[in-house]
Amino acid sequence: MGKKVAVFGGGVAGLTTAHELVERGFEVELYEYKAIPGGKARSIPFTGSGEDGRSDLPGEHGFRLFPKFYRHVIDTLKRIPYENGKTVFDNLVEVPRLDISTDTHPLVPLVAKIEFSRSDLRDLIKLIYDNGLGLTEADIEHYTSKLWQIMTSCDERRENEYQDIPWWEFIEADKYSPAFRKVFGNITKTLVACKSTKANTKTVGTVAAQMTLDILTPGISFVRILDGPTNNRWIDSWVSYLESKGVRYSSEAQVTEFHFGDKQLDGVTIVKGGQTTKVSADYYVAAFPVEIMSDFIPVDVAAKHHDLANIRTLSTSVDWMNGIQFYLKEDVRITPGHVMYFDSPWSLTSISQAQFWKGFDFSQYGDGEVKGILSVDISDWETEGIHIKKPAMHCTPEEIKEEVWEQLKRGLNVQETILRDDVLHSWFLDTDIHFENPQKTVNLEPLLINEVGTWELRPNAYTSVSNLFLASDYVKTNTDLATMEGANEAARRAVNAIIHTSGSHSKLCKIWEMYEYELLGIDFLAPWHAHDRHRYHKGLPWDGKI
Repeated sequence: MGKKVAVFGGGVAGLTTAHELVERGFEVELYEYKAIPGGKARSIPFTGSGEDGRSDLPGEHGFRLFPKFYRHVIDTLKRIPYENGKTVFDNLVEVPRLDISTDTHPLVPLVAKIEFSRSDLRDLIKLIYDNGLGLTEADIEHYTSKLWQIMTSCDERRENEYQDIPWWEFIEADKYSPAFRKVFGNITKTLVACKSTKANTKTVGTVAAQMTLDILTPGISFVRILDGPTNNRWIDSWVSYLESKGVRYSSEAQVTEFHFGDKQLDGVTIVKGGQTTKVSADYYVAAFPVEIMSDFIPVDVAAKHHDLANIRTLSTSVDWMNGIQFYLKEDVRITPGHVMYFDSPWSLTSISQAQFWKGFDFSQYGDGEVKGILSVDISDWETEGIHIKKPAMHCTPEEIKEEVWEQLKRGLNVQETILRDDVLHSWFLDTDIHFENPQKTVNLEPLLINEVGTWELRPNAYTSVSNLFLASDYVKTNTDLATMEGANEAARRAVNAIIHTSGSHSKLCKIWEMYEYELLGIDFLAPWHAHDRHRYHKGLPWDGKI
């Protein structure tokens, strides 16, 4: 085609952009700042842990998961060749359980895959009526009614009304029990790393309703994970495939300036290996996180381009959600899936990974003594801990390790000892957390959060600068969540915009609708949606009728 596209950022969005473009005949150059591709999804080696010729132990920004409702990223996985005739999609394994931890009750099981067996039915009834979480029947009835309201509301009401209602207010959390507030009020920390008093109902409610429906629908588990470290099972194969198709991939290439002309970009300056180069292309795709892209938009450019000015405003709507890994001398499985720690002040979630990494030879990593990995996400960095008595962002790395370990033990060792001190081999904290001094900790890769009133600030994948396109999870998407799925969808939208602008006759990238609440492919809620749409356009509130 003779059309050259320069893509900046080698995370899921940037790699997806390159993938879709090169398969359509575009000339593609991809520039990534870090030495390792993958962005927030990348594996991060625990540098120096490998001994006697072994590889370093695998760390990560946070554990990866692929919910059942994902469409875009799953399609991409199926198109990336892996070993022995397989694709990366074949490396996904189902997670059969999601457990809830409190400091006062043994783990409460919440099945992630319904088989309609006697044991599954028992667990569901136990969760509702004998849950150990302190929830009353009134609590559960009210929360169910709120999910039903989300599911039966029309798209227009969700988009235009629920975007401006905080989740805490929508579920009327103040009117119900402390357990209700702890379980359902704080679910926003797990889903979107955002306080429920700030998180918008459209995002939280639609995702919560979809995941609940996915749990209750027979078939695959509502969540899957990779059967090994992310780069080993996915990203490295992806980059190799793209290079085989003609993508010119450059790592450790730092973007320093976007050169804005009157109506378009005139180039982008990068520094690589001490050499400064101005990259020129027909089209440019910025696949950076929102806070990074904001830094490349000068005040004078923002004054001329309203959509780019909004990015500068949106860049403050971020929060921290980062990972710590505990390497264990034994494979402490805890449960066959994820655990949410509802009494954890740092809003922890964890997964014991070795049980799912069947083909991963731990003896070839570290000192050969590690048998398991407990991977933990920390979603609240501002609340005081229970052991160190400081927020995570004011702790040293060692203090973070001690506090997280203590919170895990308190949430797991109820009536029996599941996690023991003597099984801890070593630990690794996300290297995107930089400790400049005891009063200042910097997160190089925070997460976009879906606060009330931020939807209108989010740009489209195309911009008012004619040859600049955006591919990142802050772009307006059907996914509406800062995830790999959102990044992948945003990239597809950027590619479609380039196809349109360039006059190419290439096939457009597939864009899926999300959160349709279907059962077995049937839109059983269509009558409710039609009724509520009629009421919405007449200025009437939702009433849940047909």
